[in-house]
Amino acid sequence: MNIYFICTGNTCRSPMAAAILATKKMDDITVKSAGIFALPGGVMSTGTTQVLQEQDMWMPHETSTVTEENLAWADLILTMTVSHKNGLLQAYPHVADKTFSLKEYALDRDGDVSDPYGGSTAVYRKTFDELSQLIELAVQKWR
Repeated sequence: MNIYFICTGNTCRSPMAAAILATKKMDDITVKSAGIFALPGGVMSTGTTQVLQEQDMWMPHETSTVTEENLAWADLILTMTVSHKNGLLQAYPHVADKTFSLKEYALDRDGDVSDPYGGSTAVYRKTFDELSQLIELAVQKWR
């Protein structure tokens, strides 16, 4: 299954989510991330890098924007907020059947993953914990 995580700038939440899922080493899962407003070729935020290194989950990352090609590649598109989902569906209504906010998919209810951008390392750790819990719930659905 191909999983595509989407956030705003592809510097914090979506690369963190991709790293968390990738380190689960599930043979049948491939993961990518992107941002709705990402500038291609950038790097993860310092906070994301630090938290992933603390967890031994750091992986190379270069920011990328959402592409039609990757939307077609994805079997499941998971956004970090309801707003991301709604914006994505306005631009790409044909992916509605495979697009969910991460909380909607994991918890069966709407909600947003907190954005750590510009926050302290503690804020990034909190977002990491939130993503870890949600991704674990999603993995349980796949098993």
